[in-house]
Amino acid sequence: MSRIKNENKPETSSPGTPKKGPAVRRRQAKPPADSRDHTSNQPVNANPEYDPEADTDVINLSFKPELLAPAGDMQCALAAFAAGADAVYLGLKHFSARMLAENFSTTDLARLAELAHQEGRKIYVAMNTLVKPDETASAYRLIRRLALDVKPDALIIQDPGIISLARQADFRGEIHLSTLANVTHQKALETAADLGASRVIVPRELSIDELRLMNDACPQKVELEMFVHGALCYCVSGRCWWSSYMGGKSGLRGRCVQPCRRVYTQKGKKGRFFSCLDLSLDALVKTILRLPRVVSWKIEGRRKGPHYVYYATTAYRILRDNPNDSKARKEALNILEMSLGRPGTKSLFLPQHAESPVSLDGQTSSGLLCGKLGKGLGGKYEFKPRLPLLPNDYMRVGYEDETWHHMVSVTKWVPEGGNYTITMPRGKNPPPGAPVFLIDRKEKELMELISSWDKRLKAVNPAMPSRDADIAALSPKDPLPAPQARKLEIIVRSSLPHGRDGKAGLKPGRVQGLWLSPRAVDGISQTLFDRLSWWLPPVIWPDEEDSWARLINRALRNGGRHFVCNSPWQAAYFKDRKGLALTAGPFCNIANPHSLGILAELGFNSAIISPELGEADILDLPAQSPMPLGIVVSGYFPVGISRHSLSALKIKDGFQSPKGEEFWAKQYGRNLWIYPAWPLDLSEHRARLEQAGYTTFVELTDYPPKDMAEAKRTSEFNWKIDVL
Repeated sequence: MSRIKNENKPETSSPGTPKKGPAVRRRQAKPPADSRDHTSNQPVNANPEYDPEADTDVINLSFKPELLAPAGDMQCALAAFAAGADAVYLGLKHFSARMLAENFSTTDLARLAELAHQEGRKIYVAMNTLVKPDETASAYRLIRRLALDVKPDALIIQDPGIISLARQADFRGEIHLSTLANVTHQKALETAADLGASRVIVPRELSIDELRLMNDACPQKVELEMFVHGALCYCVSGRCWWSSYMGGKSGLRGRCVQPCRRVYTQKGKKGRFFSCLDLSLDALVKTILRLPRVVSWKIEGRRKGPHYVYYATTAYRILRDNPNDSKARKEALNILEMSLGRPGTKSLFLPQHAESPVSLDGQTSSGLLCGKLGKGLGGKYEFKPRLPLLPNDYMRVGYEDETWHHMVSVTKWVPEGGNYTITMPRGKNPPPGAPVFLIDRKEKELMELISSWDKRLKAVNPAMPSRDADIAALSPKDPLPAPQARKLEIIVRSSLPHGRDGKAGLKPGRVQGLWLSPRAVDGISQTLFDRLSWWLPPVIWPDEEDSWARLINRALRNGGRHFVCNSPWQAAYFKDRKGLALTAGPFCNIANPHSLGILAELGFNSAIISPELGEADILDLPAQSPMPLGIVVSGYFPVGISRHSLSALKIKDGFQSPKGEEFWAKQYGRNLWIYPAWPLDLSEHRARLEQAGYTTFVELTDYPPKDMAEAKRTSEFNWKIDVL
């Protein structure tokens, strides 16, 4: 690309050459003009060493992993293709876990898919949300339209019910299980393969050692995909209800308002204790290239602009194609620094060098920190950028959760250190020194490159065989409803009350539930095992799998007969189910009859539904269910489960949100559970729930810190407001 020129002004590399602030290396680089013209055909190599500069090992591999780029709109998709992406993942106007992105109509998507296939690229459609009971028909019709008109190469799904709907809709593409589906350990891959999944997207929290375990255990019918770059969540994907519990905007439904990025307080200490940096595995690609079952490298960012997509994709293409070339690696890192993302972290990827993804001293807001506001007068503020600004650059003053934050469109070229005036709207008064972030830029050369791809797109005329009337008349075949079952109450604890016999909890019609642990299995009389409900954890990590398998087998040998799996994929631990009662727990996020039908295929006898649903959905679901249903009616339900430590906060103390809401945390094994200080309570609706057909009622017992004040209220979760 040519350099941007301006009369009497210094040149800057193009597209864009932002220089970072004092704490960041100052680099300039120029991305290649287009993808396929610059793709190297040299062999791909790998080496597991941490220091890439010390890595001299050259190993030839017979494949190159797919480079998978995000697209929140058409410009981003075309930017991804221009940068050399092998595939693009994107969402539709419905059923996407990034509902705040612009997303695509099926008409636009059909044209894009046709262009992609002509160019030898692929399109993956994300339908990766939790599907409510009244949405299955529309989800089915959408999949049928995709099958007829778009023919995407794959669907990315969270909800197992989509597998059933895709079968009925005669969808011929692949099924990829999202990170939100929470396939976190080796045996889970077997269950995924049994259901016909072609690919599993593994969690961002895995270390390289755990990735090797997943790689080695991966069934032949299944491939692995991993994130190599982009935003991190503090909580495990599919194990966060924070946004939903605080007001019905569910992350499992693509509506997360990111409460983890806000300022929290504990005993006078304030900070963004849960706001993460971006994952960036750039220098470690040779290590990843040793994993032949990891066939796809994924870049996160469906809410980012075309600049980010182009630069991030270009950088990882260079890293993938030139693993032995130190000059190419430096060029790629230079380009990556210009992608306008957050500062990067390796997080937990290197177990001997694990990093906290939270930076209490640095910025974790989206975009590139490009300076701070100076003096203000009458709503106008001085601003001296740390990098050149280009016309149409898009900036944000402050963090997204600050009431005075504001978006600014740059109107002229400004040199590094030059003077620019930012005008704030009336009523928005940022403090002196407020940070300013560059969040997108549309360089002339990049826009011209996208325009050239847009011309190719407009020349495409895909066949659209389906008619709206034909699609609208379709509806899926629902599973047959289950026969009535006996009513049951389960009180789930970490240990039995009143000693080992637990007589206080073993009353007629009431079952004592215990979280499975060595202490519980080894410390309880075998005469009680068949009277207890044994609960598996919501997350099992690859390096824990063998120990969990041994513990489950001990519980089975001791006489355990009722087990609650808190991930559908944990069914793989129970190959011989004779005489067993297997229940899908509330952490499975089950919310519709087709998901329940898939659970029946996996051997489950009953299910406890997702607590996220609203009143109407909760009351409607039993009549549609192919198995008996239960519900959590009281107790402490976590807002999130994380593999990261609590960092600067103390577990024994509560902490508060900006609105004064209190939370507390507790460590269970390898995972941190974050709780609201006020418990869930649906007990006043018990009669209506029984009338609707629920037969199992669960209380999740836990104990807040001793010095925390007793809760003055309870929560009905989304009962009254419904989940968005």
